[in-house]
Amino acid sequence: MKHSDKDNSIVRLQVYLSRNGVCSRREAMSVIKEGRVRVNGAVVTEPSTPVSPESDTIKVDGKVVQQKEYIYLLLNKAKGYVTTRSGAHREKTVYDLVPKQYSHLVPVGRLDKETEGLLLLTNDGDTAYKLTHPKFDVDKTYFVRVQGELDIRDKQRVMKGIYLEGKRTSPAVIKGVKANKKFTDFYMIIHEGRKRQIRMMMAKVGYKVIYLKRIAQGPLKLGDLKTGAFRLLNKKEKEALERI
Repeated sequence: MKHSDKDNSIVRLQVYLSRNGVCSRREAMSVIKEGRVRVNGAVVTEPSTPVSPESDTIKVDGKVVQQKEYIYLLLNKAKGYVTTRSGAHREKTVYDLVPKQYSHLVPVGRLDKETEGLLLLTNDGDTAYKLTHPKFDVDKTYFVRVQGELDIRDKQRVMKGIYLEGKRTSPAVIKGVKANKKFTDFYMIIHEGRKRQIRMMMAKVGYKVIYLKRIAQGPLKLGDLKTGAFRLLNKKEKEALERI
């Protein structure tokens, strides 16, 4: 199977099967090794075989595996919206910020009600998994404002990792610190996604977070997207997600 150097749709056969709903990645490996998969009529038994949805015909047990249409919607979540499908007591949800045609998309991770910023919604479970599972070490960058002047010793404690509910957080990066006696602004980069993690980390060292906004997740940047607005990812951004 030869593919053009300009074909950006190439993926591993195992990944193609899992992403298009045939089975899980682990199950796909077995299905391929059992000789149940044909690419352009030829049996393929190597899971890492590169295939192109644009030029190859992939069949499992004689049935063509059609490529799903994946949608990636980047939302600048506004404060006051919950990241669930239905809010308690008629709370506003992130689905109130997007057209009904995107109501089937699932948020990648969560932002609490008081947090603003980048939230990806998609029907691509494989990409969602890679963006949220700690083993992929994907950066999540936040702009943080805390009450009071951040002490360097407290900053170092957070950067080294602190215990939350009996489990230590992974090391964090804090940079771009600007402080006065009333509040301190800085950027924090973490790789985990525990519930209210940054708020809890800062509370642990004695600071209240008064503003929190996610500005980047992996290769995705919020940029100048207005609060409450959304856009679809462009081709370069989707290709960047493929490389995670």
